[in-house]
Amino acid sequence: MLLSQEAYKKIDRELAKFPADQRQSAVMAALAIAQDEKGWLPPEVLLDVAKYIGMAPIAVQEVATFYNMYNTKPVGKYKISVCTNLPCQLSGGEKAAHHLKERLGIDYRETTADGQFTLVEGECMGACGDAPVMLVNNKRMCSFMSNDKIDALVEELKK
Repeated sequence: MLLSQEAYKKIDRELAKFPADQRQSAVMAALAIAQDEKGWLPPEVLLDVAKYIGMAPIAVQEVATFYNMYNTKPVGKYKISVCTNLPCQLSGGEKAAHHLKERLGIDYRETTADGQFTLVEGECMGACGDAPVMLVNNKRMCSFMSNDKIDALVEELKK
């Protein structure tokens, strides 16, 4: 058992939402629960989730590597996803990303030396009217990200 009892209880609650012969339907929630606890999804955690749900390990790996909200490599304490789709790009997304890269001293798919921040490109976050948008740790949407708002976000997260 690689996860805490609490994590398995949360996964059990997700599994209960589906018929017994469709346990695989809870895989995305199970991966999110595991990642929340571990910070990322190493191969042994993917295998553990697969066994617990009753899925082929390769099928769980396919889900984890297809969606960019799952981290199959270690990331910083704060993973900041910058929307790089066209609507955000046309509304200042590229400038916001450039400012964030300079502020953190890293490029996409890199982590700061102190392990605090990882920067990634994100796909559409469904908030095109709020561009440029960023997502912190897959949970906190940040809209209308001007340079001042980016600076304030970084300072807040450093605390």
